[in-house]
Amino acid sequence: MKIVKILLAVLAIAAVIFGAKQTGLLEIITDIRSLQEWIAGFGIWGYLVFVAAFVFACVFMLPGSAFTIVAGIVFGPVKGALLALFSATLGATVAFLCARFIFRDLILKKFGDNPIFKKIDDGVAQNGSSFLILTRLVPVFPFSLQNYAYGITGLKLGTYVLVSLVTMAPGAFIFAYMAGDIATNGVSAMLLVKFAGAGLVLFGMSLIPKYIAKKKGINMEELAK
Repeated sequence: MKIVKILLAVLAIAAVIFGAKQTGLLEIITDIRSLQEWIAGFGIWGYLVFVAAFVFACVFMLPGSAFTIVAGIVFGPVKGALLALFSATLGATVAFLCARFIFRDLILKKFGDNPIFKKIDDGVAQNGSSFLILTRLVPVFPFSLQNYAYGITGLKLGTYVLVSLVTMAPGAFIFAYMAGDIATNGVSAMLLVKFAGAGLVLFGMSLIPKYIAKKKGINMEELAK
């Protein structure tokens, strides 16, 4: 039943895109010439400008998902996905380091009793990196808040970076690649096939946190409260 729901969601997204194309809205959304020209104006520095903007968004807890889509549109499906993944991982790492070495005392003073921070701290203490994998794959806590919360736990930096990179990769590639593919090739029958493939990947990823929660005895409903 779950796979059916995912496929229905994929079909719904495809229908929205098809409707946007028929109404002309898609052309407006994917008219990226101005964006590309703006980035091109920086030359090789355009990549650094994008990375810096993404890192800034992570550090100041601004919505970063839009950057992933923009990366796919401006830099192309594959290059944009790689750039978005690198930028998201770097941004998460910078926020983690800020929490651990710069704002640790301030965070503990202001948010030490925050339920989310406490759940993450207890989760890491009891389950280590498995808890990080779980919360990265299941958005029970805001992504930007996680970066700072994990910084004040006992989690090792190397573990945090590696797990963040691996768990963010599917989403980065799916969103950036799809956005870039639509901008490059428009809407086609093949796009529906790609959406179906993306749905299967997401379904497979959704099984991992359930396995971890069951193995570790973690109550997901309790975490979400």
